[in-house]
Amino acid sequence: MMLDKDKLSQEKLDQIITAARLMKTGGVVAFPTETVYGLGADVTNATAIRKVYEIKQRPANHPLIVHIGEIALLKSWAQAIPESAWILANHFWPGPLTLILKRSQHIPDYVTGGQDTVGIRVPAHSVALALLHALGPDKAIAAPSANLYGKISPTSAAHVRAALDKKIDMILDGGACTIGLESTIVGFNRDTVSVLRPGGISVSAIESVLNKTVVLCQNTKSATRVSGSLPAHYAPTTPLRLYPTEMIFQTARRLSARNLRSVVITWSDIDLPELNGSNIHHVRLPNKPTSYGKHLYATLHQYDHAAFDYILMETPPELPSWLAITDRLQRASFSHISSTI
Repeated sequence: MMLDKDKLSQEKLDQIITAARLMKTGGVVAFPTETVYGLGADVTNATAIRKVYEIKQRPANHPLIVHIGEIALLKSWAQAIPESAWILANHFWPGPLTLILKRSQHIPDYVTGGQDTVGIRVPAHSVALALLHALGPDKAIAAPSANLYGKISPTSAAHVRAALDKKIDMILDGGACTIGLESTIVGFNRDTVSVLRPGGISVSAIESVLNKTVVLCQNTKSATRVSGSLPAHYAPTTPLRLYPTEMIFQTARRLSARNLRSVVITWSDIDLPELNGSNIHHVRLPNKPTSYGKHLYATLHQYDHAAFDYILMETPPELPSWLAITDRLQRASFSHISSTI
């Protein structure tokens, strides 16, 4: 993919050059992608990568995803690349797809959590690509999401600023993320292709491109540790609970009777019951999974800081197109499942 710098203002290009200079000297920079904002550092700089882990309060054995500027650079950062990986890369990159591949000698242990594999992708965002090009072909960016570990992922520069502003060297503002959910992570074991984390590209789309069945490892233990795979993740500070349609407003009214405030977030066109008092606030997100996913994290950020006692989410439909959203909400609610309402 050719980089279209004409879409970026001179001011933005100057900011990108500044960010690249910071990263080349060990700086940590938040930058936009089409999925979420990343917290980036030069993949070959041990001190800078250590800063990323410290800033996020991320466990050292939890690997980072490596971002590269174009498919042609893949051979520099991975080896023994299977044919299926090349097919997916050529079809979906730049885009929200991370490939787990055997790492090359250029990828150090501190990026992969000691594993011999590494997650790699080409982001589909003009600012991210311009930053990668400014760094040069011998560099790549190791970047988890630009937030505290386990918390709601950031989909705007404001979200990053609220969580990390004084801790990092620079925030590149690229507007709101267009997808809003993290990348799909795909692994390879001989002839088996596995989705290790659902995301912006559906399982069916991957199967269609490869013309073969793909294994979904969403709720099973994988031998490979990947980003966002722990049971509790993507979580607001406010307790988040999932409820089916018929139970969600009953629960909200029960909480209201105890003078507890809840925000009720739904997707379906349900008839609203009579809501008494000011303890219940209803928000309806789009009923299309792509639109819902785009707005999910921004909505959770908004109401996590609005003095509610609970965030009550309507359970997503049991459809393949909602798989990534269901995954994120189950992990966001995991820490609060045992709490009594």
